[in-house]
Amino acid sequence: MRIVFMGTPEFAVPSLDMLVREGYEIAAVITQPDKPKGRGKKLAAPPVKEYALEKGLLVIQPEKVKTPEFADKMRELKPDLLVTAAYGKILSKELLDIPPYGCINVHASLLPKYRGAAPIQWAIINGEKKTGITTMYTDVGMDTGDILLKREVEITDDMTGGELHDILAQVG
Repeated sequence: MRIVFMGTPEFAVPSLDMLVREGYEIAAVITQPDKPKGRGKKLAAPPVKEYALEKGLLVIQPEKVKTPEFADKMRELKPDLLVTAAYGKILSKELLDIPPYGCINVHASLLPKYRGAAPIQWAIINGEKKTGITTMYTDVGMDTGDILLKREVEITDDMTGGELHDILAQVG
C-alpha cells in the first residue's frame, strides 16, 4: 500500500515510525514549513521532517495545501491512502478524494469530545479522568469522519500535559 503521511509535531512521529517499521511504502511525507524557533529565531525543521529525512523519505513542505499545484503534486504521488496525525491544516475535499482508500486521521481525544486543536490540554484543564486516541476517516468537517478505532487512556491526578502527550503519541 502506497501512503502519503501528513504530520508536523513530535506527536506525529510515532505514527509515521510505525508505518515505516511495518514496511508500508511511504510515497512522501507532507509537513509544515520550517519556522523560526527560540531566542535567536533560527529556522528549525518540524520533528516529522527530521525523522523523515533520517529515514531517507521524500519530504514536501507546502505553504498552502488548498492550491491546484499541491493537488496536482498529490495526484503525481499516486497514494492509495493518506494518513494524517497533527498536520495542522484542514484538507480540501479535492485532496481527500485523491487516494482510493481515502484519508485516516489519528486524533488525540475520544471524539466527539475535544475536536480541533489542543485536545490534550483541554482534557487536563477540564479535569478529565480519561481521554484517548481516535482513529477515523477524514472528511471535510473538523474531526467529523467515521470512527474506526478508539483507545482509552487514564489521566492520573498528577499527570502533566507533556506526559499525557507522550503516552497518546505512542498509543496513536
